[in-house]
Amino acid sequence: MTRYLGLDLGGTNIKAVVLELDAGTAVGVAEDSSATRAERGPLGVVERLVEVGRQMIERHGPIEAVGLGVPGLFDRASGVIELFPNLPGPWKGQPLRESVAESLNRDVTLINDARAFSLAEATMGAGRGCSTVACVTLGTGIGGGLVIDGRLHLGAWGVAGEIGHQTLVVDGPLCGCGNRGCVEALAKAEVLVELAGKANAEEVYQAATEGDTASLAAIETVAGWLGVGLANVVAILGPDRIVVGGGITAAGELALEPIREAVRRRVTLVPVSQIEIVAAELGTSAGAIGAALAAGRPSADRVQADRAR
Repeated sequence: MTRYLGLDLGGTNIKAVVLELDAGTAVGVAEDSSATRAERGPLGVVERLVEVGRQMIERHGPIEAVGLGVPGLFDRASGVIELFPNLPGPWKGQPLRESVAESLNRDVTLINDARAFSLAEATMGAGRGCSTVACVTLGTGIGGGLVIDGRLHLGAWGVAGEIGHQTLVVDGPLCGCGNRGCVEALAKAEVLVELAGKANAEEVYQAATEGDTASLAAIETVAGWLGVGLANVVAILGPDRIVVGGGITAAGELALEPIREAVRRRVTLVPVSQIEIVAAELGTSAGAIGAALAAGRPSADRVQADRAR
């Protein structure tokens, strides 16, 4: 079996996972988490990625190639960063893939972190065994991904699967993508916190489990908007299963059932009893697992993942 390293670059932590892949079988070898130290800026973060990567290679090698999940947009031909909205510093124009590849002396595949999460959950997590899986992850923003027959569906421009950037309300609240009325603008963590009157999302989830009416109402509102977006996905894609990840799943069924109910209210074309909406299974390591899987894909799949938009 061949080993691949997956790195998931987050604003707070860098998650690392080593997988052994062989003939469609994936086995986890090791995982780790290290502080990103994002305040050091792009060059400091690249140094940190390389440091973490070298440590994992030394401890768990030999490593064939590296997958790197990133929280933003990049040019798929060059591996140059276009937009990292949640990491400080001048990231635009940084040659991230080239820098990491040269330092680690390995081929590096870049993949958006939400797409990495989706690939992992669809193949090794809550969506395994299904032909068509839609995944959504809820947090600071709302990311998503579509996996069909075990492959990420990226579309003509490489960004298909952005479930959080459907327009639900024409001229609605401004979204970070520049559009208005997106699912993300209506259902992200910041909205949840504001509606509940809490300090952060974790407080909302905890209060909800204790019966706090404001927190329960906030979750209901956010779940309602997300349900509209997922109902659209059901109508267009017809997934066998929808996997929901991110912080909101800490509330368990208090969050999932309102999402299911909102979808049921909106879907008329298929039997609602057959729509499966489940919680993600792989936890905080999902992004790194997906990055390792992306690195271990056949070359044709990697070309699809990395091609220019």
